[in-house]
Amino acid sequence: MVKQRDIKPSAKTAFVTHDHAGCAAGTLHRAQEAAREKGARMTPVRQRALEILLEEHRAMGAYEVLDRLAADGFGNQPPVAYRALEFLVENGLAHRVRRLNAFAACMRPGEDHAPVFLICRACGEVAEAGADEVRGALLDAAARHNFTVERATVEALGLCPRCVDGAEVAL
Repeated sequence: MVKQRDIKPSAKTAFVTHDHAGCAAGTLHRAQEAAREKGARMTPVRQRALEILLEEHRAMGAYEVLDRLAADGFGNQPPVAYRALEFLVENGLAHRVRRLNAFAACMRPGEDHAPVFLICRACGEVAEAGADEVRGALLDAAARHNFTVERATVEALGLCPRCVDGAEVAL
C-alpha cells in the first residue's frame, strides 16, 4: 500500500487531475521531516503558511498568504507572512518565483535540487520540474569560468496542456 507521504509529485501531476490531497499531504510530511532533520523549528504559522502554499499548484503572493493566515487567526501584519515565507524559502520548503513575485511550496523538500518552474501564462498554475540536466549544464558552464553557483532557478513561461487544448488560451 502506498502511503500519502510516499507520493512524490512531478511537473506532470501539476497539470492533470490527480490525488492532490495525497500530493499535498506527502509533500507536507517530507517538508516536516526535512525541517526536523535540519533542526529548523516549524511553528504553527510557518506550518500553516506551507499548508496554504500546498493547497494548489500555483504560486501565491505574500499578501494572499497573509490574508489566509489572518483568516486563520495568525495576525494581519505583513511581517507575519514575510517571516514565515522567508523561513520556508531559507529551509528549502518553498521557492520564490521571481517572475510572479510569489512563492510556491517546494515539491522536493529535503532534496538537493535546482528547480525549473513551468508557469502557465493562461491559468497561473505552476509546476516545479526536476532538471538535473539543466543543473549539470549550468554547473559545467560555471566551472569553466571558475564560478561557484550558490543558487539558481529557471522559470519558463508558456501554456499547460489544459490551456493549450482548451478555451482558456487567449489569442
